[in-house]
Amino acid sequence: MCHSRRVKNIYMYCGHTVDLKEELIQCADTRCRLSPFHPVNCVNCKKTCWQYRQFPEQYAPQISGYCPSCSGRVRRG
Repeated sequence: MCHSRRVKNIYMYCGHTVDLKEELIQCADTRCRLSPFHPVNCVNCKKTCWQYRQFPEQYAPQISGYCPSCSGRVRRG
C-alpha cells in the first residue's frame, strides 16, 4: 500500500531536531488506487481497491553528532 513517510532526525550532541521533507513511498499493488501500477481503465475501484491514504509512517533516528546549523558553528568556533 502506498504511504507517506515522515522523518525527524534527532541530533544527540545539541538536542536539536530537523524535520525532513515528507516522501511518498509507492507500492507495486495493482489494487492500490494510489499506486503507479493501478490500471488506468479500472472500473472496480469502489468495490475492490484501496480508497484512502493511511497515516504516515513516522520515525525519528537519533544521530550521534550536531545538527547542520550547530555543526557549522562548531567548525567556525
